Amino acid sequence: MKDAQIEKILKESKTIAVVGLSADPAKASQGVGRYLLSQGYEVIPVNPSADEVLGLKSYPDVPSIGRPVDVVDIFRPSEAVLPIVAQAIAAGAKVVWMQEGIFHAEAERQAKAAGLQVVMNRCMMKEHYRLIGAKLDVD
Repeated sequence: MKDAQIEKILKESKTIAVVGLSADPAKASQGVGRYLLSQGYEVIPVNPSADEVLGLKSYPDVPSIGRPVDVVDIFRPSEAVLPIVAQAIAAGAKVVWMQEGIFHAEAERQAKAAGLQVVMNRCMMKEHYRLIGAKLDVD
């Protein structure tokens, strides 16, 4: 995917369901979730093992959110991606974003066939920082 397409996704998206957002502050998913919150996105944690992550209600899966999201950002192993993509399609997401190290050709094919954009093997935080830059709260 070209930088211009990724930048457009980042600028137009408002709500991001982060599947696999960990309650463990040492995990990469929490650093990314924190960053996205700091940049003004509405972050929705999806983690069946936690009631709350980053002070936000956590949902067991994408359908449980009960409303559309712009991006489903996936922090799960590649072999776990296909059912998450099916949930993203059913929930009306616009984008499926698979974090660094996550690839799934069939999930990509199904998402694109359903009209979703797909980003694979890229960190949403790094791409945002690289293409847009961090907004810093300086008082």
